[in-house]
Amino acid sequence: MTKIIEEFIKQYLEQLTYSTPREKEFIKQHLSVKFYKKGDYFLESGQVQTEMGFICNGLIRRFYINEKGNQITTGFTKENEYITDYPAFIRQRASKYYLQCLEPTTIVKLPYDSIQETYSKFRNSEMQGRLIAENVLTILNDRVESFLFNTAEERYLKFISENPNLIQRVSLTHLASFLGIERQSLSRIRSKLAKK
Repeated sequence: MTKIIEEFIKQYLEQLTYSTPREKEFIKQHLSVKFYKKGDYFLESGQVQTEMGFICNGLIRRFYINEKGNQITTGFTKENEYITDYPAFIRQRASKYYLQCLEPTTIVKLPYDSIQETYSKFRNSEMQGRLIAENVLTILNDRVESFLFNTAEERYLKFISENPNLIQRVSLTHLASFLGIERQSLSRIRSKLAKK
């Protein structure tokens, strides 16, 4: 294994806070590292995600294509976060989403079957899986509630307060789509806030 790949594997293993050295050693033998170019897809609609991804560096946009053929952005995943369509992944069903790299991205991957084997062999791994599931559920719930209870301006302010380093890395078109507004509306919100 090259030194750089070893570093990415180490980065992944360090975030497994509930895993024992023995568990980490078991998991390590099932890990792989893949380098994606900007524009590459980690997952496309209609595919079954067979590996859980962990982003070591880079940025991925999650989107679907609506009945009019428009790309609707539903999220961004950055460094030190898991990249997955989790509900489809845990059921091993075809995804409805596209997960596309907005930047050159390095992902450590762990196969679904290896995750299941880890759960059956090591109790602590179930805790790690539960934490990932809770995190994904919280993100999805927060997104739904933001559309129910917040204005577009409030959604924008929340995004920049929670993701200050992403504002320069995400296009206005993708951000507007994520916020559920037209790009012109986002420009008006940004202009209004700049005058305050």
